Amino acid sequence: MLLVQRDEQIALLRRAFRACEEQQRGHVALVTGAVGSGKTSLLETLDEWVVAAGGRVLNAAGSRAERGLRLGVLGQLFHSARLDQESANRVEKLMRDATFAVPLPEPGGEAAEGVASGEQVWAPLLHGLFTALLDLTRSGPLVLAVDDVHHADPASLHCLLYVTRRLRHARIMIVLAEASTLRPSHPLFRAELLSQPYFSRISLPPLTVDAIARLVGDGTDAAPAREAAERYLSMTGGNPLLTRALIDERCRADSADGPTPDPAAGDGFDQAVLGCLYRHEPGVRRVAQALAVLNRPAPTELLGHLLDVVPESAVPAVRVLRTSGLMETDQLRHPRILRSILADMSPEERRALHQRAAEVLHEHGAEPGVIAEHLVAAGWADAAWVVPVLQDAAGQALASGRPDLAAACLRLVGRAEVDEQQRSATTAMLVNARWQVNPLTVNGHLNELVQTARAAGWSTTAALSTVPYLLWQGRVDEATEAVRGFSPDDDHGAATGTAGRLRAMQLLVSLSHPDHLATVRETPSTWSRAATAPTTISPQLQAVTVLGTALMPTVENDTVATAEQLLQRHHTDDGALGLLTAPLLALLWAGRSDRVAVWGDVLLNRPAARHAPVWRAIVRAVRAEAALRLGDLPGAEHQARTALADLPAPAWGVAVAGPLATLIGCATEAGRFAEADRWLAHPVPTGMLRTPLGVHYLAARGRHHLAMGRPHAATTDLRRCGELMRAWGVDVAGLAPWRLELARVQLSVGNKTQATQLLQEQLRVAHGVDDRTRGRSLRLLATTAAPDHRRKLLSEAVNLLQACGDRLELVRALGDTGQTLQRAGDSARARLLVRRAYQLAQDCGASVLAQRLIRREPGGGLPAYQASPEAQEPDDGLSEAERRVAALAAQGHTNRQISSKLFITVSTVEQHLTRVYRKLDVKRRTDLPARLIAFAEPLAEETQGAAS
Repeated sequence: MLLVQRDEQIALLRRAFRACEEQQRGHVALVTGAVGSGKTSLLETLDEWVVAAGGRVLNAAGSRAERGLRLGVLGQLFHSARLDQESANRVEKLMRDATFAVPLPEPGGEAAEGVASGEQVWAPLLHGLFTALLDLTRSGPLVLAVDDVHHADPASLHCLLYVTRRLRHARIMIVLAEASTLRPSHPLFRAELLSQPYFSRISLPPLTVDAIARLVGDGTDAAPAREAAERYLSMTGGNPLLTRALIDERCRADSADGPTPDPAAGDGFDQAVLGCLYRHEPGVRRVAQALAVLNRPAPTELLGHLLDVVPESAVPAVRVLRTSGLMETDQLRHPRILRSILADMSPEERRALHQRAAEVLHEHGAEPGVIAEHLVAAGWADAAWVVPVLQDAAGQALASGRPDLAAACLRLVGRAEVDEQQRSATTAMLVNARWQVNPLTVNGHLNELVQTARAAGWSTTAALSTVPYLLWQGRVDEATEAVRGFSPDDDHGAATGTAGRLRAMQLLVSLSHPDHLATVRETPSTWSRAATAPTTISPQLQAVTVLGTALMPTVENDTVATAEQLLQRHHTDDGALGLLTAPLLALLWAGRSDRVAVWGDVLLNRPAARHAPVWRAIVRAVRAEAALRLGDLPGAEHQARTALADLPAPAWGVAVAGPLATLIGCATEAGRFAEADRWLAHPVPTGMLRTPLGVHYLAARGRHHLAMGRPHAATTDLRRCGELMRAWGVDVAGLAPWRLELARVQLSVGNKTQATQLLQEQLRVAHGVDDRTRGRSLRLLATTAAPDHRRKLLSEAVNLLQACGDRLELVRALGDTGQTLQRAGDSARARLLVRRAYQLAQDCGASVLAQRLIRREPGGGLPAYQASPEAQEPDDGLSEAERRVAALAAQGHTNRQISSKLFITVSTVEQHLTRVYRKLDVKRRTDLPARLIAFAEPLAEETQGAAS
């Protein structure tokens, strides 16, 4: 690697050499810098230049291992001189004599009385060695370069000082390099060195962004190089050794063949970090290990307490680590540095240091979560203060959306000696935490809680906490037993505390398994107002209540507004992700799939979603069904499959009906009937079909039966849906529009009278018909109406379906409208509408429906949108949908106008334009190529025809 950002230092050394050569006087230069700052590279560069300039260089390097070797550094210098035989023999004799001489005092210090005779022996030896060096200057200036002089042996330093005192008229230049250390290794030597008249000190600062960019760029584009340089500077603090390791990693990654990552990637940087540490004193390494274990800013007082040393003794180590680029302010600079240090420690060392950190942090009054992190890492819970700390930390972790951390704390509590009440409370919290990660892991603890609660007559708060998990597993009888047997201690009617929790759990049982506690559900006056009550009401009760108002809507309750308020109020609370699945599901059942799509994406992007697989999977499942109801088949399938990947099907309990129903619906709509059969063959829990989600599953199965030409089986499933929903009093189309689906079955067998009756009944359901269901019902009703009335019904259906965002049903409505126009003799407008329906079907991923439209298209059997010869699709990488949007944008239409003309949402328009800009390398719609306008002309004609 080239030497960068060292031009000034090289120039100073060259000027000193030229002065030595021209003015016949010597010079001493001390090069200082952090470990890895490039001191050795600087000396090597100087050596090459000196030799090329006609000088001579003697090299040596100090070593911690050879500090006790007398004249070791001086021996290296003369060994590199390649003396003639006579001179070599003379120097060898001098050094041999010095080996047996009395040791000298500290270099630069005064001799003690006992070593005065030793100086008499050393004087001729030092003079002889200096004379040998002078002999080497006859052919040109001589440079003595000593690297890591802080590790040099005292005898060699005496000799170097002897030479520096005599440089006034000698063509000898001495260049010494030293690294930052905890304390000066030879303070007297340094003091005398600094007092010399021809002395200069040269510092090597950290690399700047510009310097690193030069190393990274290598003649390539400057912008990526600077971006990488800024990233490397933040990781290394400009330390050349660490920076070089990162650049080498990048080079290896760029040169690697194939997608398989290099297994050694990262080793270079790890070794560089450890190299920096091990070249320092052990005290520096101990402080670095303490910082790595703490993994947060640590003042020197805390470091000293942790390492059992006085705080002031940690200050030099911190200074050294900062100088080396390993540390920034009060913590390690980068997580990779931390991982490198931790990986170098043995498991025993790490556990011991974590335990000590927990004790010290507890004494310093740190937060329970911080202390618990070290307790868990140490696996230690022997002290009396540990259990309360772990329990507090677990509660905080659950409140912040980290059930994984809470479970780790609570498992450690299980090893400690606690009383029965504490054990029961801990087990309840552990079930809560572990269930959010994997419900299959809580069976043992849940059974233990149930047994304990039953033995205590269901009188404990831990008993009430079992209800949601029992319902999830379909153990509704035990859940009902729990809520019936529980007596709150605050029975004065408050909606907070245990009374509020009891009301929430009673309603949850009644809504999730409507065959049980029907009286709770059937008396909405006791709970419906909680949804819109002040914030003093338990959020848990509010969430379950809004779910109830969605299933049993009334004119007094605005489910959509209440659900939106709950989501808006709590969506930034990381511990509320589970709570918000209820209002999200309420929006879906209230017919607002568009809002579910928005809020689902918001919740999935919250940090808590990464750590709670169960809640993440539930949100994905609801988001998937919303996508299906918006006509986005690929998106719905992706979300539903991902939900089952986040949480395996056996872990879903009775809720598995949700994602399975969506996948059955996707496969059926896409015409992949064998795939739908495979999803239907998936095992489901006993009792699942006696839940609202089970009704949703039955409706999906009924639709599949109809698509497969089994109207009798479809009728059986859909009538079963209707019987259950009416018996439960939850007859809302947002859950399952069973009348509408049953009407489709009747139409398929030619029974228009029965179909009409069902559709009219569907439209008359009080408070239970959303715009999507109304639009679908009107479209089907149009098939039974007279031609004049049919066009009016279809027009209203198109408006409703476009407004609610269901593109798939909009395709059907447009296709039916086109067919109606064709029968009325308006083939041109009919053809335009069928083409638009075909394009929408392709965008939705409904290829089977699209092909069906082609077969129905008047006068054709051609793909419904065939470009004219002069407007053939150019090779610009745009999809058909993107080109349609770009064409209208190039013509000057706004996003909302494009949305209206193409029957897609404004959000979809924005997404298409983003991809168009990227593919065409433009930044705004005014930059779109004019040739795209040619594609907008047929669109304009079609839109005008449809509008009329």
